[in-house]
Amino acid sequence: MIRSSLGALALFATVTTAASAQSQQEVDARYDRALAAGYKALFLCSAIANAERVGEERTVDSIVAMELTGIYPTLDPIVRQLPHEIVRTTNGVVEHVSVKWADDMQPRIARYRAGQGCAIMPPGHAAGVTESGLPPGVRDSVAVWNLRTDTAVRDEIEAAFADQYGDGTRTTAVIVRQGGELLDWRFAEGYSPFMPQRTWSVAKSIAATLVGAAVQRGSVDVQASAGIGASETDPRRAITIDHLLRMASGRYSDTPGNRTDPIYWGGATVGERAATWPLIHEPGTVYRYANNDTLMAIKAIAGTFEDHPPANFFDGIGMHNTVAETDWQGNYILSSQVWASANDLVELGQLYLDDGILPNGERILPEGWLEYVSTPSGPQPEGRGIGYGAGFWLFNRSEGIPPDTIAARGNRGQYVVIVPSRDVVIVRRGEDPAGKRFDIVSFTRDILGALDSE
Repeated sequence: MIRSSLGALALFATVTTAASAQSQQEVDARYDRALAAGYKALFLCSAIANAERVGEERTVDSIVAMELTGIYPTLDPIVRQLPHEIVRTTNGVVEHVSVKWADDMQPRIARYRAGQGCAIMPPGHAAGVTESGLPPGVRDSVAVWNLRTDTAVRDEIEAAFADQYGDGTRTTAVIVRQGGELLDWRFAEGYSPFMPQRTWSVAKSIAATLVGAAVQRGSVDVQASAGIGASETDPRRAITIDHLLRMASGRYSDTPGNRTDPIYWGGATVGERAATWPLIHEPGTVYRYANNDTLMAIKAIAGTFEDHPPANFFDGIGMHNTVAETDWQGNYILSSQVWASANDLVELGQLYLDDGILPNGERILPEGWLEYVSTPSGPQPEGRGIGYGAGFWLFNRSEGIPPDTIAARGNRGQYVVIVPSRDVVIVRRGEDPAGKRFDIVSFTRDILGALDSE
């Protein structure tokens, strides 16, 4: 026993010495490769499996050309060089995607769970293969989606696809609905009304909607503590769900916007990374956009999901192609990791235009929830032409746009614009490269102007 202990100590000392010889630059470079491998594995898994689930098809080449180009500068030079393998079950369903990134480590694994989308596993996780899952879906017919040519907004939609609202942007879908009726739409080659794309931070508005549904059921109170902290005496217990939805928790986050790479691509869990940040401001006094706040707002209502899973809510409002993905321990990543079609996001907008009431007359959001999410009652972002409500951006400072306009916004050009006074929903999906921004304010103004001149 003594010899074994001494041997273990000697081995530990050797490993420690070798590890300490690494420069910080080498450590960071290795970490970036691990993240890039996780990014690639997860996007290949989610894009392919979530599309096939609803009878659509994504090829590896299309994902490489769109989702895997123009990404974060630290990962972009790495991600496409890493070799991948797509493993399917005997009935054809994606089981997992593996991406090799280091000779002395297991490949990064993104595993598909039927109906739950994909989860990135932690580094070092071995693949393994299961034989579960339903066969890929089959769509009944293939339609041509881009036949409309004479609507009031066709010129503006064509301009969106011609980069006139942002040089170098890449529009994949635009849908305009007014008065509950489809007015016009267009889709890039390979996309359709039913093709799921990652919503990125549009998921934050979806999260606020799920909170609203829990409020309507009487399960939660947005003014109650979100339960953050080690004990009842922890000052973070003063943070409410409302503070979290308004990005006003007062907690520290490591970067503005809070990239959350360890959760998104690294295999860390929500509890490990989102729950533990300390207070640096009194809750409700400072605006700081942070993924962690949305993650903890959803964590606060997680106890309601056993009886009311998000998938049931999505189906109930017509978002049939939507999947809310989780970390590998089952915690929803509703700050970003939702895959939804353009048509589904129109249904989300329509729910707000209809004041949270379904076509059958059932109320699933509280009366006044639209007013709640669109009221800038918390601290506001500085130096921006737009404001922030509860999980939604506000166009209340934008000239030429009705002040009641709200929007869900996400990375790479995901937008759901809701204009209650005009009974209009505008959805724009994209895969815009890093540094390229679609001008959604001008696009919204032009769409509404075209409707005025009809």
